[in-house]
Amino acid sequence: MTDQSVVVDRRPQPDDTSTGRAVRPRPLLVGAYAFPHGDATSNRLLQLARSAAPEGTRTLVVNDWPCEVAFPVRPPDAAGVDLVTLRIRGLHRLTRMPARLARPVRVLRAVRRRGVRRGDVSVVLLPMALMTLGNWAVLRLALRCPVVVDASERHDRRQFRRGWLTPYYVRHRWSTFLATRLVPRATAVSTTLAGYLAGHGLEVLVVPPQVDCDDFPVGRPPALSTGLRLLYAGTPGRKDMLDVIVRGISRLTPEQQRRVSLTIAGVTRADAAARSDLDVALLDEVSADVRFLGRVSRDTVLTLLTESHFSMLVRPTGGYAANGFPSKVPESLAAGCPVLLNHTSDLASYVHDGVEGLVLDGNTPEDVRQAVVRALRLRDEQWTAMSQAARSRARESFDHRAWRDRVSAFVAAGDRR
Repeated sequence: MTDQSVVVDRRPQPDDTSTGRAVRPRPLLVGAYAFPHGDATSNRLLQLARSAAPEGTRTLVVNDWPCEVAFPVRPPDAAGVDLVTLRIRGLHRLTRMPARLARPVRVLRAVRRRGVRRGDVSVVLLPMALMTLGNWAVLRLALRCPVVVDASERHDRRQFRRGWLTPYYVRHRWSTFLATRLVPRATAVSTTLAGYLAGHGLEVLVVPPQVDCDDFPVGRPPALSTGLRLLYAGTPGRKDMLDVIVRGISRLTPEQQRRVSLTIAGVTRADAAARSDLDVALLDEVSADVRFLGRVSRDTVLTLLTESHFSMLVRPTGGYAANGFPSKVPESLAAGCPVLLNHTSDLASYVHDGVEGLVLDGNTPEDVRQAVVRALRLRDEQWTAMSQAARSRARESFDHRAWRDRVSAFVAAGDRR
């Protein structure tokens, strides 16, 4: 199994000791995603890796490319980190489990090939989903350094139709159980999730989703007089209330609806009908322009943000929404696209009504209708002020550079267990 592993590593090896230069210990981050820009988790891990490295060093990222995702024509690359991508050729469904079980050994082998020796790694960073007995034991003991987990979600069984019978949910809870017993420190995406982990004795640093503001061009949508452009980008599932958004727009007057367009990127109409709360029959009653783009590239999402007046997000107030933090909010703010949303998680600390966006009073269709009416009444100069405030907020609160000192100091702290 492990002999089929292919290592994709096009970067020079700054940790090569052939020059006789002393090697500064640095973090090692292990992933198993379409890294660096395949999904929200990949984006979070990229920025976390950037901010975790002390000044003058770079985090080594070893990513085990998921067999379910097509490998890109050009090998993955990521600025600001040293990336090694593992890829297993010829993997079939029956051999996926052995490949996952062998992952820590394959990661360790890739690290050794990189020239990393014991003492060269200061800390191993693991996303919560990869917190397994095998990963923890092999990496912790072989590299002789502490493990810090990153918690970006805590699922509720009510999110899943089969509840406790959902394998993904069972693995998620098992990983969380192991983390609360085996590791001393964690980074968490929200204060609610941090409170849960701290209650189990972990030292926790709250780190919201980070962005690289330099990646986002300045948004310049057309004048509001030409119509209000709204955007939902993501995969709604049961966590985002897409039906509430569309139903709220349907309550506008016919004249108001003709001035509104809603672009839904990430799902097709059929996917929305099957995998979200949206009643697609409602679309026949809406005179506003509603477009489904399906799954799109990251570059397309960035372009859509620059062309939209507001991105939209409506979520429940408890459970998953309280523990998580929607990564689409920092990304929208970084693009200068104000957000139209209800407060969940820690959003109230970052998005203020009339400043970085418009805040709904709740998460009902009527709340959406009222917020869209307010957006329709804005003047261009008012929107421009919001856009500038959004970019300023992103740079101050979410850019990975603003977090480097705090994150690097936290993950470098000594193992206290």
